[in-house]
Amino acid sequence: MKRNFLYVAAFSLLTLSSCGNQRTTDNSDQIIAHKVDSLLKKMTLEEKLGQMIIYPTKGNVTGPTGSIDNIEELIKEGKCGNLFGALNASEAHRLQKLAMENTRMKIPLLLGCDVIHGYKTIFPVNLGISASWDLEEIERFARVSAEEASSVGLHWTFSPMCDISRDPRWGRVSEGSGEDPYLGGLIAAAMVRGYQGDDLSKDNTILSCAKHFIAYGAAQAGRDYHTVDISERELRDTYLPPFKAAIDAGAATVMSAFNEYDGVPCTANSFLMRDLLRKEMGFKGFVVSDYTAVKELIAHGVAGNDEEAASLGMNAGVNMCMVDNLYLFHGEKLVKEGVVREETVNELCAEILTMKYKLGLFDDPYRYGSEEKEKSTIFNDSNLLAAKELAKKSMVLLQNNNNVLPVKEGKKIALIGPFANHKREMLGSWVLAPEPKRTVTFLEGLEERYGKQNIYFAPGCRIHEEIPDGFKNAVAQAQKADVIFYTMGLSQKESGEAASMTSLKLPEVQMQLLEKLKSTGKPIVVLLVVARPIELEEVTEKVSSLLLTWNPGTMAGAALGEVVSGDYNPSGKLTLSFPLLTGQVPLYYNMKNTGRPMGLKSVSSEKYKSRYIDCPNEPLYPFGYGLSYTTFEYSDIQPSSVIAEEGDTLQFSVNVTNTGNVDGEEVVQLYIRDMKGSVTRPVKELKGFKKIMIKAGESRKVTFNLSPEDLSFTRKDMTWGQEKGEYKLWIGGDSNANLEASFTIK
Repeated sequence: MKRNFLYVAAFSLLTLSSCGNQRTTDNSDQIIAHKVDSLLKKMTLEEKLGQMIIYPTKGNVTGPTGSIDNIEELIKEGKCGNLFGALNASEAHRLQKLAMENTRMKIPLLLGCDVIHGYKTIFPVNLGISASWDLEEIERFARVSAEEASSVGLHWTFSPMCDISRDPRWGRVSEGSGEDPYLGGLIAAAMVRGYQGDDLSKDNTILSCAKHFIAYGAAQAGRDYHTVDISERELRDTYLPPFKAAIDAGAATVMSAFNEYDGVPCTANSFLMRDLLRKEMGFKGFVVSDYTAVKELIAHGVAGNDEEAASLGMNAGVNMCMVDNLYLFHGEKLVKEGVVREETVNELCAEILTMKYKLGLFDDPYRYGSEEKEKSTIFNDSNLLAAKELAKKSMVLLQNNNNVLPVKEGKKIALIGPFANHKREMLGSWVLAPEPKRTVTFLEGLEERYGKQNIYFAPGCRIHEEIPDGFKNAVAQAQKADVIFYTMGLSQKESGEAASMTSLKLPEVQMQLLEKLKSTGKPIVVLLVVARPIELEEVTEKVSSLLLTWNPGTMAGAALGEVVSGDYNPSGKLTLSFPLLTGQVPLYYNMKNTGRPMGLKSVSSEKYKSRYIDCPNEPLYPFGYGLSYTTFEYSDIQPSSVIAEEGDTLQFSVNVTNTGNVDGEEVVQLYIRDMKGSVTRPVKELKGFKKIMIKAGESRKVTFNLSPEDLSFTRKDMTWGQEKGEYKLWIGGDSNANLEASFTIK
């Protein structure tokens, strides 16, 4: 039984809508600069400071400080130039009207929102999105997000999160793209392109925001907001590349991080904001602080009071103060006393006004969003199809003993577990305006795919607690079926900001129910609903198959139905290693070798090595890992040359054969190692990948170019570049790839 949730013309699958109404006014950079300069000369100091504040709209609180009660009066008085929060078109129009009809300078509001993995049509959580390794689909997701957000009058999203994160105890790993800076950079750039398009003057684009600058993902012990202590070399080689990629792609704004770097909080760090970001990286947009981060300089211990905190933020180059109003309250006094120069205020305000001009808001402040556009854009068929496609591509098959998956039609399935019919949990965290009623649950998707008469449903338990007769009813349903689909995982509230954890174990009640289901003797397929790596070894020993679905979004059930039925062959690959035990983290594939390396496999007899005495070094599932319903074989690496000069681009090809019986997509991955450098280098580094479709029995030749930039790093003298010497290279289906070649740079 097959019925599609969506019928959409075939061309819509490939279409990235980039059309939108463009302004007609000539707003070249030179003309905009002249307009901004003229406007600044007419503004009072208070009006300039009002442009350097952003407040939350009513009910949109995502931090420790609540809503601002008198927000509408502040807008009318020109003391609030920017707002953030989920809106609809009529409310956005009303707020904009307050500014345009009541303020002296009639400067339009800039309206932002945390559009993290969709606005209304929700895509998988970002870590899941990254597991697709599909840059076109990722750009498409951001384009859909921009179209929906702009349709209600929003101009700006606080995304992409460019933080490299290697510790899954940190809740915000769910918002990023994993542990690798190369992949993270490509994904960040794709998202910037999707949000901003090729012309910000089009009314279906929004400003992107590369966050959190910088090294927020290196919080010690995985504890959110905690201290960060890394070297400048680590900063440049690991944490900076995704931001550089986002800025090179044209990111309009950057958000400063909560944490410190080298003893100075990022929001007060002029080395980061002025020297590195603007002078070295060439950033031309504006910087917004994170939520109350300017005021938090007091708690950090670098400011004695609000006034000093405001001066540190402005002098460091942070243009916009989020939620706390310290710039507005203390800016005039700071300028009068010479602590902050008015030229600094002008510079910071000008960069904000420039973006408002680039968006075309001065031409028509109401050009973004309308009730008609909102109605035709939100949840339209094309958007839902895009969400389903990316949800499918994001799912990672971790285990499939005896080829239990796919399950063909006609089989009877017991669908068990707390996530099976839970609409809100399908959406994940960081969804500010959820509409769970629009979500297709796993139950709905499987009933549509296999027929209601073939699905036996019982929740069995809640996420963390039992329900009366829950185990009994679940077992009874399981005994009627040919196969058990058991949904396990963590609540969406257990990921995202302020959701750090010391244990990565699944809830005990879910493990108890797993034991009961195992006693039926039926094959078990676990559908894993999580937004971070967790401990899974015990689960793998009890089940046949394990499918990582993440929080898959609005089209969860529709995507699942296509994957488990075999209509779509899973192709997702992990972007964050899954540990055997929590005690191994942070755990990542591109570690350094150390002076006492363990080797490829941990051997308990090797005492004086870098190892644990109670656990192997290796993860359960490494970076880049993911199975398919078919198998792939790699052979015959061919280099263009085994000896090259500095500055040369090398080419490597490999044959990849689909040795199974079904067509499938494979993410072909290329890794290198610099065998001897002026500083220590990682044991492997991803430097290329291609996602390709290979038909059953077919072989394809895949070719990679390896540029001098791919071989470059921060050398001993802190310059960026490549070095001469020997290199190893591997190509395969994950970071454990063992098909090896070598080359030398002379």
